[in-house]
Amino acid sequence: MKTCDRLALMFVPALLAGCAGLAPAPAGAPLSAADFERHIATLASDAFEGRKPGTAGERKTVDYLIAEFKRYGLQPGNKGSWTQEVPIVEITAGTDAQLRFGDVELAYGKDMVIWTKRVVPEVSIADSPMVFVGHGVVAPELGWNDYAGVDMRGKTAVILINDPGFATDDPKLFRGRAMTYYGRWTYKFEEAARQGAAAAIIVHDDAPAAYPWDTVQNSNMGPKLDTASADGNMGRAAIEGWMTRAAADSLLRANGSSYQEQLLAASRPGFKPVELRQRASASLRNAIRRASSSNVVAMLPGSKRPDEYVLYMAHWDHLGRSLGRTGDNIFNGARDNASGTSALLTIARAFAESKKRPERTVVFLGVTLEESGLLGSAYYAADPVFPLKKTVAALNMDGMAFGGRVRDVSVIGSGASQLEEYLAAAAKRQDRVLKPEPTPEKGFFFRSDHFNLAKVGVPALYFERGIDDRKLGVEGGRAREAEWIVRDYHKPSDEWRPGTDLSGPLEDVQLMYEIGARLAGEKRFPEWYPSSEFRAARDRSLAAP
Repeated sequence: MKTCDRLALMFVPALLAGCAGLAPAPAGAPLSAADFERHIATLASDAFEGRKPGTAGERKTVDYLIAEFKRYGLQPGNKGSWTQEVPIVEITAGTDAQLRFGDVELAYGKDMVIWTKRVVPEVSIADSPMVFVGHGVVAPELGWNDYAGVDMRGKTAVILINDPGFATDDPKLFRGRAMTYYGRWTYKFEEAARQGAAAAIIVHDDAPAAYPWDTVQNSNMGPKLDTASADGNMGRAAIEGWMTRAAADSLLRANGSSYQEQLLAASRPGFKPVELRQRASASLRNAIRRASSSNVVAMLPGSKRPDEYVLYMAHWDHLGRSLGRTGDNIFNGARDNASGTSALLTIARAFAESKKRPERTVVFLGVTLEESGLLGSAYYAADPVFPLKKTVAALNMDGMAFGGRVRDVSVIGSGASQLEEYLAAAAKRQDRVLKPEPTPEKGFFFRSDHFNLAKVGVPALYFERGIDDRKLGVEGGRAREAEWIVRDYHKPSDEWRPGTDLSGPLEDVQLMYEIGARLAGEKRFPEWYPSSEFRAARDRSLAAP
């Protein structure tokens, strides 16, 4: 990082602009580059133990966030409390978990990873008929039903990741290579349960999944967290999990086909589920622990319209420790998501120390359990602290890429709402242009916490740094991002390294601040565009008494 970025305190906008090449922020916006670096280094340190919910690492993280918000002079956001408690259950499957397809036993970790969401000490299935259900999608509005004509009760669903448009690259099929929510693994498990499946096994493939097999291992082996439901999650399939592409190919070849053949067949209209010759058997033994986790909520009351809310959000959690791992076993999560949490704190301080008080209330929400399936934000969306119809926008910061400045801004889920117009105006002051995300097939819009606010109608914005690096160019920027996914994503190597260039993400912090400051100072409510699937939810929310 440049020497000027290392100054002990940087509260003068002009100095920040000089270091990072930023356009001046709105009047009185004291963004601190030193704070941004300090928060990342602290939250990603070994002392925070990977920030896993329900652990000592959570307690340190929540205490740190509250202490910083207090220091800035903000107010607790949840009726006098700094936190919104989220009841959780931790289920740890034993490493003796077994999965067998006919006479073939798959090795835990190497060939498959399985678990159960059901809060029970043991679970098993025996001789469950297996059905290849393609992408596992039921989308009446698209005339698509991968479960057509089959009763899945008691059966095991074998499911492809992503959705049909990815394999064919047909822009008329779903959204072509751009993933829809039907392509997300969360949807596939939910739909299998709705169909009555006893087990749901997704086939991992690096390209359509957007990450390698070791990411599946790191994310799913060991304790798994979920929000506690009244029925103990008995509505879920008994067994959920992933298997490798190689294991799926062997299974399908034993049925006279192959993975590639069935992938193409499942990506054409009119696909029908295929009953397989094998029957599945599986067993799990679980250790169960109940606890609670915390969303952290702070606010700066508005001066004129305090009952209207601009919501900043970032998830503070990561994967914690892997106790069975030799060597470095702490998943520090420097980029994912100490960076976004640091941005949340940096922007909070900027608002608190601004000479001009925002007219609307500005809310700072640090959510838990993102790594467990966006559960903390889902809990907030179902039980919001502030009325959804009065929430102007949700501005989400997740995994801010380290490195130098770029010429573009990657809009995740571009073409969704008028918030992109706010982003374009702010980016123009940095001599940057908006571009659609370079890898829409990875479904990033559905993989971070803003999605839960969007589902209930709140206009939501999520963007990333872009790939047109001012020094490395487009190919260099793309290669650096691809390298990070393979080398560091959900691995212990996602660590803070002193000297890391933060000039790029600092520009994005500036953008987020400027967008929120503009929203907090006007009367307009930005809208979803008419083509957005979330507009109807917003219309229902605004029409409600």
